[in-house]
Amino acid sequence: MTIIDEIKNRSVPVDKAIDSLLPVKEPVGLYEASRHIVKAGGKRLRPAVLLAAAEAVGGNPKKAVPAAVAVELMHTFTLVHDDIMDNDPVRRGLPAVHTLWGEAGGILAGDTLYSKSIEIITESDSDPKSLLKSANILSKTCVLVCEGQWLDIDFEKRETVSKEEYLDMIEKKTAVLFGAAAQIGAVLGGADEKTAQALYDFGRLTGLGFQIYDDVLDLITPSEILGKRQGSDIVEGKRTLLMIHALEHGVSPKAFGKGDATPAEIEDAIRVLTASGSLDYVKTLAVSLVEDGKSKLKILPDSKAKQILSDIADYMLYRNY
Repeated sequence: MTIIDEIKNRSVPVDKAIDSLLPVKEPVGLYEASRHIVKAGGKRLRPAVLLAAAEAVGGNPKKAVPAAVAVELMHTFTLVHDDIMDNDPVRRGLPAVHTLWGEAGGILAGDTLYSKSIEIITESDSDPKSLLKSANILSKTCVLVCEGQWLDIDFEKRETVSKEEYLDMIEKKTAVLFGAAAQIGAVLGGADEKTAQALYDFGRLTGLGFQIYDDVLDLITPSEILGKRQGSDIVEGKRTLLMIHALEHGVSPKAFGKGDATPAEIEDAIRVLTASGSLDYVKTLAVSLVEDGKSKLKILPDSKAKQILSDIADYMLYRNY
């Protein structure tokens, strides 16, 4: 069985639970908007990490399914609001929420997803102390994600962004939710604090590698696979680590910041960034971070679940998208 199969297997109970934990009710439009991107699918990586972490520390992953749903809803909340702020029209190959229900509808749908994620995690089948800790982790993580999104927006107004600033931003915007997923799974699985912290670090470090490599995939993956415009970060002038490295070495593709860049100009950007060494630089760093993250799993006894966590980390780097 491949790691993709393992991830899909763990998404089945999560998808079923979404139907019961986030049903369509009155007002129907609000819940249809809230479920729009959730039901579109996605890789369900964060829920898979949470469930595997719970199992890896000796817990019952079935009891952690509501928490896995909560993490997925929190992730989707950030996507819905992110699309509004970036005015992105497509998400997961579907029209973004705000394009169908308006900006106000998108904001309310995102707010609903956030609120339901906290509600759901506090009503999971676990002891009150573990539930309180899990809810605290999730809510604090959301604050960090908002800080990261603020930094991301702020960077768009600036001429220069350092590597350190960028890494801090993506740690908050993306990596901490992977860390939270692994940590919550460990907490609900009954792990001690040292083990739960090690799993948080595993998720955080592999999440950093995931986001760095995601910036590469944004450039090199065709739109029909990507589910959105190829090279959107480049044409929007975003200072990803890829472009920070390139600009520091005096390289700036014609497509950078050119909102109406053609497919030919995107292909030229790929050639330029490959020749400059920028693509290899970010790929190497992503691999290094993921390997550091996997080293944190040494605290766990050998098991199938531990191997699945390691394989998920590798998948973050070697996926097509």
